[in-house]
Amino acid sequence: MALFRGQDWRRRGSHSQVKRGKLRAQDGGRRTGRGVNAPSAKTGNNRSFYASRVEDQEGDPYGPGSQTSETEQGKEKSPGSEDETEEEAFLKINQPYHILLETLNANFQRNGPPQKKRKPDSTDDKPPPPSPEVAMETPEPLEEPQDREHEGLLSEDSESDHAEDQGGPFTSHFADADSRRERYQAIADIKSNRWRVEKGPVQPECSYFYKHPESMKLAEKDWSRAVINTSCLRLKERLKPPAARVWSSLDPLTGHLASSISTYRDVLFPLRTQQNADTVRSLACLHTLNHVIKTRDRVVKDNARLAREGEELDLEFRDQGFTRPKVLIILPTRQSCVRYVDTIMSFCAPEQQENKKRFQDSYASGEAQFSDDKPADFRELFAGSDDDMFRLGMKFTRKTVKYFSNFYNSDIIFASPLGLRMAVGADESKQQDYDFLSSIEIVVVDQADAMLMQNWDHIEQSFQKFNLQPQQAHGCDFSRVKNWYLDGNAKYFRQTIIFSAFNFPLVNKLYLQHMLNIAGKVKYSKEEEGAMIGMAVSPKQTFSRFDFVTAASEPDDRFTYFSTAIVPSLRRGSRRSPDGTSGVLIFLPAYADFVRVRNYLAASSATQDISFGSISEYTSVKDVARARSHFLSGKQSVLLYTERAHHFRRYHLKGVKRIIMYGLPENPIFYKEVVGGFFEASIAAAKSDAREASVRALFSKLDMLKLERIVGSRRYLSMIKDKLGDTFDFAPAYVLDSPTGPPRLM
Repeated sequence: MALFRGQDWRRRGSHSQVKRGKLRAQDGGRRTGRGVNAPSAKTGNNRSFYASRVEDQEGDPYGPGSQTSETEQGKEKSPGSEDETEEEAFLKINQPYHILLETLNANFQRNGPPQKKRKPDSTDDKPPPPSPEVAMETPEPLEEPQDREHEGLLSEDSESDHAEDQGGPFTSHFADADSRRERYQAIADIKSNRWRVEKGPVQPECSYFYKHPESMKLAEKDWSRAVINTSCLRLKERLKPPAARVWSSLDPLTGHLASSISTYRDVLFPLRTQQNADTVRSLACLHTLNHVIKTRDRVVKDNARLAREGEELDLEFRDQGFTRPKVLIILPTRQSCVRYVDTIMSFCAPEQQENKKRFQDSYASGEAQFSDDKPADFRELFAGSDDDMFRLGMKFTRKTVKYFSNFYNSDIIFASPLGLRMAVGADESKQQDYDFLSSIEIVVVDQADAMLMQNWDHIEQSFQKFNLQPQQAHGCDFSRVKNWYLDGNAKYFRQTIIFSAFNFPLVNKLYLQHMLNIAGKVKYSKEEEGAMIGMAVSPKQTFSRFDFVTAASEPDDRFTYFSTAIVPSLRRGSRRSPDGTSGVLIFLPAYADFVRVRNYLAASSATQDISFGSISEYTSVKDVARARSHFLSGKQSVLLYTERAHHFRRYHLKGVKRIIMYGLPENPIFYKEVVGGFFEASIAAAKSDAREASVRALFSKLDMLKLERIVGSRRYLSMIKDKLGDTFDFAPAYVLDSPTGPPRLM
């Protein structure tokens, strides 16, 4: 039997017709798990997908199917043009839906109908029970055929909940069908990069920029409003008391952030600190939980109405996506996942928590493996379990929260960048599976600055997999799928929320390329005082600007400047005295630059008189101890040190007399710790003199954000644009006595 036969079931197939015709997509054929270099295993008719940290399996007897292209053929007219009817325009815009049906039909015909499972005989020998260690890591099946969208959630709709939903952000953004024409116009604006920018202050030192599609007509009160307490948010009735206990009132910055998040705008918030970490986490958890409950309650309410009146009134509801997961939360470590889960549980307070002990044993059992002298940001990130490879599904029912649910049955997915990348599968592999990301409506990325020190490529690759048309049906009821999913426009309705301690170019790339919400996007900023201010030891600080031809050639131009302007001074010092270059620390932000400089110092004839050691993020503990000892004793006069090594270890190096920064650090805290901290430790150990301490840092125009965080918002523009010179010197007395004046030009 043909599965779809090309019909447009969004406009022709009601629920009763679909029910009578049994037109539901089916998955056929045997499936196996995902992964690389792992043994394959049989999993029956369902593809195994692991919500716990286990070895993925390889071997996929079926192909992923043809992927639907979102590129529209030819130039389309707008839905409201005079030369065509609204029906014709609607069908043209929704062309991807027909391609999706053809793809799923082809997959069905290739795989064949699903094979029936043989019921096990009661006399069969039962295998021995697994050990606790094995049971903890045993994955669950990818899909449970009897567990779909049609089940209860945490609460039933009350009269007050129904009143709150009418006209609220959830309804207007996701469920309001009356604004279809306005939505398509907003999507057209985004595709043509037509944005309107509004800006304003939040606090004296903080401001925001709000970009929205040009066709959206907003009053100033709509985009500048800050809520004063949680009663102003459209929350489910059961979430209001716990929210009020957390916040009796909101300060202007928190109130504006809460308003932006609750109205489903994209948010880039690079102002996260240890002081407001709990606040931003609680806002994100409250919003995502509220969204999950409203989404599931709407499905339950529509199910009940269909059961009562569907056959008689021929009703049709569009209240679902292709798959169940609606929220994805990306976090750097397992301990950060524990904090998010605990916060969510404090808001919903379920009667039962299934697999809670397994979660505690797997995620919350880590202990601090570092000394007490580590800074606060280090302790927050690496306290508890600092494992950066995990993924966890969480499912909500009416009275129970289930941990480690399979992804296709989960409401919220927690994952690290590495765990999510491994879950999807290797690039250009037939075993890739990203269908569980096809219906994500909220993405939260917390501590993006920590993920920058892991592997940012995992983040970029994951964002490219969001809201794509699924390769398999996964039991989807297409008569209930929202139209903008079928049209291939889901990415324009997805809300993306990013929290970071600072702004950096790669997160700005996400902001420009992947945060395309029709509700607009908000980016916050603050005036930087400068990390160079107020250090325990304030040495002479020199910033040297170099020019580059193109952005692609900037690394080569930086190395040329280093080898021609910096290295000769090291050679001259070594000729004057054996200790002339001792105590020189070369700080390198990127590992590629570290390898390049290390090879140059080791192989070049121009550096044969310079002895050096090196510490990178890949250096063993034994080699680190040797390099530190030789540097302190003067046996090696130069030490190469990478930013990621400092991020993961926070060494207190002694014997530092001079620092050369091959590039500025991304994290301004590192500038204080390397410059102020290393000089202070060296002076305390009588290995350096405060009058001899100096820093020389290289920068280009591409380092604008880094430079602003280090020298301050009032200085960096003059250093970037100045045409009279390229070297800027800050004397110690000047830095402490006049923090707001212009730099002295050398």
